[in-house]
Amino acid sequence: MSEPRPTVGICTALARANWGAWKQREAALLAFSYIEAIQRAGGMAVMIPPDGRFENDPDEILDLLDGLILAGGNDIDPAHYGAERHPETHHLVPERDRAELALAIRAVERDIPVLGICRGMQLINVAFGGTLRQHLPDELGHHQHRRTVGSFDDADHDVRLTPGSLAARAAGEELHTSKSHHHQGIAAVGEGLEVTGRSTLDDLPEAIEAPDRRFVLGVQWHPEADEQSRIVGAVVEEARGFRRERDYRNGRGSSYPAVRTASVTRSAWD
Repeated sequence: MSEPRPTVGICTALARANWGAWKQREAALLAFSYIEAIQRAGGMAVMIPPDGRFENDPDEILDLLDGLILAGGNDIDPAHYGAERHPETHHLVPERDRAELALAIRAVERDIPVLGICRGMQLINVAFGGTLRQHLPDELGHHQHRRTVGSFDDADHDVRLTPGSLAARAAGEELHTSKSHHHQGIAAVGEGLEVTGRSTLDDLPEAIEAPDRRFVLGVQWHPEADEQSRIVGAVVEEARGFRRERDYRNGRGSSYPAVRTASVTRSAWD
């Protein structure tokens, strides 16, 4: 009997899109590169659109998942971190914010592996009580983190990762070349989180993690846009271990490879 793939949920954007005869129709959207990255790593991707019921009952979907990815997309409403809206903070989607914050908080409580990408990293920080810089060019004096709006062309820059950190183990290196597309960033770091990656451009926090959890990692760049990146594969591997442990507890794991602890799983990335 072959081992089932780990089920990795990934939250979608909510936007108006054009396709075929349809114009500006509301749609749940996700770049297919996210799906491909999960599938290449051996996971089964499940798209999670905003759903109001998750705000009060996130376990309804989390019960079905072995891992959760919070994807990139629109800006987070600054009301969630007690700030006034900056003129450059655009495309707010309140129902997405509320659902994803509930999912992130509960997934961390349950110790389900969580990866936040770009907006997803910022959302993890907000979920832990942190705040955001709403428009980096105002503070940093440059546009190097989003050089071309809507494109990853010429978007590479290096991030220095803390030796021995989850971020460094997941990336497989301590100096990581990243693909960047963001105009917001971390301000105050959420309680219980550590900054374990900083941009070599300006020392901006670009990786955060929760050291007391099995796998909670946020990266400010887009690993799904880089086929050489190991970041998505790391959370899929951790989700595989989570599924094995769950199946073992439920008496369904006897035909699968032996259950590994999180620490052994992590050593396999190196």
